[in-house]
Amino acid sequence: MNDGFAAGNVTAGWQKALACQACHGMDGKAKIPEAPNLAGQSDIYLVKAQKGYRIGARKDDMMSLVAPALKDQDIDDLAAHYSAIEVSVGPPSK
Repeated sequence: MNDGFAAGNVTAGWQKALACQACHGMDGKAKIPEAPNLAGQSDIYLVKAQKGYRIGARKDDMMSLVAPALKDQDIDDLAAHYSAIEVSVGPPSK
């Protein structure tokens, strides 16, 4: 859910997420074991994490290559996109 922190545009974020889909998927569900699920995460968390990768405060081989090129608006748009994806949680199946 977008809680209003990121001044991003969900539609623009969807377009920018095309570059992220190999790891995080367009649906925000990780496609590789090393990548986190982003769907439904707080936009505050997503902005902070991406900015952390951009300045090197957070470390990840792939994100360290991608994040430095992200502008603030790119980060806000991506956070808006992924935080707007609704997720549901239920009990595990037996």
